[in-house]
Amino acid sequence: MDAAQYIRRHHRHNPGRQQCASAVVKHIKAPVDIVWSLVRRFDQPQKYKPFVSRCTMRGGLNIGSVREVDVKSGLPATTSTERLELLDDTEHILGIKIVGGDHRLKNYSSILTVHPEVIEGRSGTLVIESFVVDIPNGNTQDETCYFVKALINCNLKSLSDISERMAVQTQM
Repeated sequence: MDAAQYIRRHHRHNPGRQQCASAVVKHIKAPVDIVWSLVRRFDQPQKYKPFVSRCTMRGGLNIGSVREVDVKSGLPATTSTERLELLDDTEHILGIKIVGGDHRLKNYSSILTVHPEVIEGRSGTLVIESFVVDIPNGNTQDETCYFVKALINCNLKSLSDISERMAVQTQM
């Protein structure tokens, strides 16, 4: 399957009138098991998300679990409260909904999927993260989508860098 087929299959959002939705695609030169080992850790987003300084879990690591995330300075936020909506280790799907915090991402939910692919003759990973979010007052749909996609791109670039380093270390 290609990215468009995966998006149609796993990334269905139904944005309302005052919402925007989009998807970001990233190709990573590391095997799926390495990439998924980082992504699936809902309790440790700071392992690859550069804007997260700390994460505190409320309860265990299962569907419905909630995490409190502290955001590094420089972003227009300091905390985010997020609920685990979906964690599928077979299909490699992670779904998250933001349920509180001091930021402008209201009614935000995302789906992140990880798929095997071959890159330059080696095991690689296709990562797709899609989202839907309210458009804040004073912002346009384009501005909102641009901001969220920039954050996701930054997270996926970090995920790529860390995964690729881990892949090189396992080959040694």
